[in-house]
Amino acid sequence: MNQQPVSYAASGVDINRQDEALRRIKPLVKATRTEGVRSDIGLFGGLFSAQFPEAKPVLVASMDGVGTKMKVARLAGTWNTVGADLVNHCINDILVQGARPLFFLDYIAAQRLEPEVIEQIVKGMAEACQAAGCALIGGELAEMPGVYAEGEVDVAGTITGVVDEADLLPRLPEMSEGDVLIALPSSGLHTNGYSLARKVCFEVCGLKVTDELPGTGRTVAEALLAVHRSYLAAMAHITGGGLTDNLPRVLPGHLDAEIRTDSWQIPALFTFLMEKGQMSIEDARQALNLGVGMVVVAKPDQAGEVLRHLQAVGEAAWVIGQLVQGGGTVRYA
Repeated sequence: MNQQPVSYAASGVDINRQDEALRRIKPLVKATRTEGVRSDIGLFGGLFSAQFPEAKPVLVASMDGVGTKMKVARLAGTWNTVGADLVNHCINDILVQGARPLFFLDYIAAQRLEPEVIEQIVKGMAEACQAAGCALIGGELAEMPGVYAEGEVDVAGTITGVVDEADLLPRLPEMSEGDVLIALPSSGLHTNGYSLARKVCFEVCGLKVTDELPGTGRTVAEALLAVHRSYLAAMAHITGGGLTDNLPRVLPGHLDAEIRTDSWQIPALFTFLMEKGQMSIEDARQALNLGVGMVVVAKPDQAGEVLRHLQAVGEAAWVIGQLVQGGGTVRYA
């Protein structure tokens, strides 16, 4: 039996598709270039100047993905939003430590690289980077048949920012009883709770991405693919784990965050998931953000000024609670 030569393409990896994807995304990446960038796309490593205006610069880095939101993107055929989600999520993660974003690196892996899909994902990333003054300086495209199921795509990203050592957050010693908790609204699920949301919407309720999601006035795709917002000033990033698990990350051990549950109305998307999924409020508070995207801790005499500033820049911010004596946890009142 004569063995036929096995090409890379025959094994499921087509370099031509990767080259076409790179051709499409190069101008998108170039558009995010900032003053600190010292390289073009295509090198093995992205270059960024280490000269910062901060007196004692501290680099802050974070890495994340968007989870099973990618499956909703595949069902809807909408890809640019998950690219923006990835960048904004990473930006928020370093903003809560006071850092401004410098540069971003992405990783896109798929069973089969589809240049049109890659282009849309990177388009969303590039637009989010530009909006934040952050450079997209490199990344990786990986075609891995046999590792990913047919049609599946995954993304991850790493961000690096900088903050002056004197401005690092949170400042635990400065927090005290009576400090005010100011909430900023989320735009939806952000990038957490999608395994639960997909089960409720598609399995329990039998909805399609084009159906209206009851109570929201939007299709299922529009509601579930709403872009994860980027926040410019915040102290506690509410992600997977909700308020219950995330606020303690920024609390000193002798204080609790007392949340006033009557201070906001839980958006219809979340009440729908809770009702149809028969979730307890305790479970929902751990799995979902319930409409709260960020929490800012402010001194009582500064809370009014902080609220006015946030509202002046278009944030529908509100007082959600306060710090009280306790043990570093969250309590609901």
